[in-house]
Amino acid sequence: MKKLKFLFYINISLACVFTLLSVSFRADVSLIAFPLSLIFTIMLAYVTFVVLLKKDGVLHMDAIRRFYQYEPFVYITAFVLQRAGNYGQPFALDVASAIVWTLITILSFIILYHLNDKRVYSYKPEWEEIHKKHPVQKAKGLKRVGIEILEWVDALIQAAFTIVLLNTFIFQLYEIPSESMVPTFLIGDRVAVVKTFSGPKFPLSDVGLPYLQDYKRGDVVVFRNPHYSNDRKNEVKTFMSQFVYMLTLTLVNPNKFDEYGRQKADPLVKRVTGLPGEQLMLMDGKLYSRTKDSDFKVVEEESGWTLWNIEDLNPATKAKVQDINSTHKLYPKMLEIEQKRRDLNLEEAKKTCEDLAERFNSIIEKNGVQPSSALKEISGRDLFVEDLYKQSGNHTVSLLTGEGGGEWFDKFLNSWHRDMTNLSSYTENGVVTGPHLVGGDLYSDSLFRLNLMCKIHFGQIVVRNAELLSDGVSPSEWNDDEERNSYFAEFAELIDYIGHMDARNMGLFPANSADGNPSYIPDNCYFMMGDNRFNSLDMRHKYESTLKNLVDDDPYSIKYGSYLEPQYVSRTRMLGKAVLRFWPFNRFGTPGKNNISKK
Repeated sequence: MKKLKFLFYINISLACVFTLLSVSFRADVSLIAFPLSLIFTIMLAYVTFVVLLKKDGVLHMDAIRRFYQYEPFVYITAFVLQRAGNYGQPFALDVASAIVWTLITILSFIILYHLNDKRVYSYKPEWEEIHKKHPVQKAKGLKRVGIEILEWVDALIQAAFTIVLLNTFIFQLYEIPSESMVPTFLIGDRVAVVKTFSGPKFPLSDVGLPYLQDYKRGDVVVFRNPHYSNDRKNEVKTFMSQFVYMLTLTLVNPNKFDEYGRQKADPLVKRVTGLPGEQLMLMDGKLYSRTKDSDFKVVEEESGWTLWNIEDLNPATKAKVQDINSTHKLYPKMLEIEQKRRDLNLEEAKKTCEDLAERFNSIIEKNGVQPSSALKEISGRDLFVEDLYKQSGNHTVSLLTGEGGGEWFDKFLNSWHRDMTNLSSYTENGVVTGPHLVGGDLYSDSLFRLNLMCKIHFGQIVVRNAELLSDGVSPSEWNDDEERNSYFAEFAELIDYIGHMDARNMGLFPANSADGNPSYIPDNCYFMMGDNRFNSLDMRHKYESTLKNLVDDDPYSIKYGSYLEPQYVSRTRMLGKAVLRFWPFNRFGTPGKNNISKK
């Protein structure tokens, strides 16, 4: 009996300490924590010392056990409420509260062990005698129905709390919502994620278990989406939604949509592709990495899990893919365009641009065109690549009839090379960085070449339009001209490529410093991408498109819509490693580093 009393005294003492730690002086929801802890502590002390020990109330043993079953849940609720206000708590207070809660939880399990029917009556002869004289009577009728309902509600609440705690500190099960990880994961796959080794934290605090693992390239991880705010309000909503989600048997998820009403992609399941101390570059679908001790090298293992073409999947897996977009049809043409870009000879491109400008100006001179108005220069949004394509006819007329149209057209086509010497020295020779690359690196050089290719295509269309006008062909008949149509077809293919190139390419990340020195992913931070690269908004991208220049220092640069804004993820936002795909059974297994679903 002394042992049991000792456990009771220690437990209530810790409960009192936790209650004192729950005091808040903020005029917000945190004020609720102290009265909640205080009321429960008083009730727990009453049923323990008065009902059980003083009055030998073993007939109320089920109710007494309920108090100890709920003890960890009530105090963790108080812990969350105290931190759910407008302000956080001091780290020292978080540490103290977390330690006391942990001790209370351990003691509650020990006490429940001793209060089990098989043991509790042996601690005091009077208790055993009372138990024998008053055997449990089963309720009948409506009373029994009411008790059954209460027991089910009790079981549901305890299960919800238990699952939330397990999900916080031990492991969590996730359902894959998208196809960003095809073929590793398909929509509806269920995966188990171990959290214990990833430094899980007490809700709304920085206190938790230590980090016991680092991540390796190729690990599939679950992490909080950094595109969403992790401010206090959002963290409270995330935690409370987990409880509601479990309490409603996964029927209600209050955190399903963001503030704009869009389905919230949080957390994310992606693959680690960049490690601390690395600078990355993604070029034509190949990932390059360098460190302070090594030059850029292709990350060869990437090919083991990256999917670019849906046609590479075996028929059984492909049949399960729900979102088969048009990229698999465009993919062969994209490879051709990338090869054309690599093969582009700048000397020949210069001659082509000069010839187009000369031909356009000769048409103006030949026809004696007199400017009818001031030139409305093609600038700003007008230089958006798709608008150039759609408005090429109007732009042709404007350049022909506007004052200085020929001069603008010449600058548009030729300003890029007038400050460059020895164009033959600029070539993509497979090296990622160097003075032979325009901009100093392969990505910048590729954008320079794409910009030039767009200028040439647009220039060819404008010159052909002008030639047709000069020959008396009306605009309504231009679509019958095969030469013009061929230019449009080539330009359209290039536009399609540019629309998808942010999935194939990414510049130096992290970007070099202002003085040109390399930057590297910081310690304890990682870079993640989805396996299904054309169908994955991941750490390469933001969610809103921005109009950008292909070449920043070109005043006549072509513009395009870009989603690129790469960012790394701190280990503090990483929830754990996906260790098992347990559903459906025919796909049961570990998400390995080799994409075994490919042909």
